[in-house]
Amino acid sequence: MNVQKRDEMTSAVHEDGCACGVFRFRATGKPKRVGMCHCMTCRQVHGSAFGAYAIYPRGDVTMSGRLSTWHSSEEGRRHFCPVCGSVAYMEFVSRDEIDLPIGAFDETDLFEPDYELWCRHREPWLPRGARPEYDEERPH
Repeated sequence: MNVQKRDEMTSAVHEDGCACGVFRFRATGKPKRVGMCHCMTCRQVHGSAFGAYAIYPRGDVTMSGRLSTWHSSEEGRRHFCPVCGSVAYMEFVSRDEIDLPIGAFDETDLFEPDYELWCRHREPWLPRGARPEYDEERPH
């Protein structure tokens, strides 16, 4: 990434939302990290081989619209649009951050994942070695 693009990301505002437009969010600045998750819950929620998220500090994200919430684990909360079913965001209640799905941003080519989680569930046809890989969760 060149210096100009890095500076633009620090002050950038990126918008996102569900497929039907009932829920919208705005993320300001650069995410703390960007990752891919191959856990069975992400696979099932996204209906895909993995979930990919830009993780932002909670204070850098504003939201509007209606959502439904599913408690996917003791700490995990999955928020989704009650109208179209789109994944809105994911969070762990013990962390001061929000995991925004990369595919929901209004722009493409914003983020590239820095790591992969739960690789023990990764599809064998996906390439290996492109970024750090963890069999399960990464250290925080």
